[in-house]
Amino acid sequence: MDIEKQKAKAEAFRAMHRGERILLLPNAWDVASARVFVDSDFGAIATTSAGIAFTMGYPDGQRISRGEMLGVVRRIAAGVQVPVTADVEAGYGNRPEEAARTAREVAEAGAVGMNLEDATGDPEHPLSDLTLQVERVKAVLETARELPLVLNARTDVYLLQLETPEKRYDAALLRLSAYRDAGADCVFVPGLRDAETIRRLVKDLRWPVNILAGPGLPSVSELQRLGVARVSLGSSAMRATLGLLRRLAEELRTAGTYEALEGGIAFADVNRMME
Repeated sequence: MDIEKQKAKAEAFRAMHRGERILLLPNAWDVASARVFVDSDFGAIATTSAGIAFTMGYPDGQRISRGEMLGVVRRIAAGVQVPVTADVEAGYGNRPEEAARTAREVAEAGAVGMNLEDATGDPEHPLSDLTLQVERVKAVLETARELPLVLNARTDVYLLQLETPEKRYDAALLRLSAYRDAGADCVFVPGLRDAETIRRLVKDLRWPVNILAGPGLPSVSELQRLGVARVSLGSSAMRATLGLLRRLAEELRTAGTYEALEGGIAFADVNRMME
């Protein structure tokens, strides 16, 4: 790993969170999808942990091993020139030192950013204890002092619809403020969809906020007006391709026709992207 080159790429990526234009981060699940995004002129890309897990035959939720996940991240980072940030779920371990190990291996894989979420997968205790989660954030950031890494700290309060609707905002704000104060470069609240609540959160935090976009959410231009710094797609792009495959398969099986194949990238163009 060329530390100086990684540092320059990490600083460029960090600056994108405070630029004049909102940072758009499509999420790749393999080298081919990453190169499609780069070919479409995105200046940085993220990986999708769920999308990678699905392609490897696992359900989402840290069922894939750290090594398998980072093996794909390594191939993606090596396959593009733009900054790559890795979604590594909850860091593959509950203890701060395990989060630090994951952060180190993310950097060694060639990525210059990572997501760290606070979901546990335990229905009885769906979120990590806040004090412990702050320690995990700090452990990642301690690693980032030596190895270049931009941290996006995530809470799943809205995604899991925890607390009552009246208490949900304050619960999310409490956690995101703690991650911000611990030093996270950006904070992430997937599942938040309401424009007015997004505006309020950005105003209250006064820090780069990442929104998970998708059908029914405000447009990119509206999110920028609301003050959002970063927009990502999660696993939705990967799942949209699975939807196309399902339609193609159904058409082939029932009608015996091939209309769903229209719009595919030409063979020669895919070959060119892989060179």
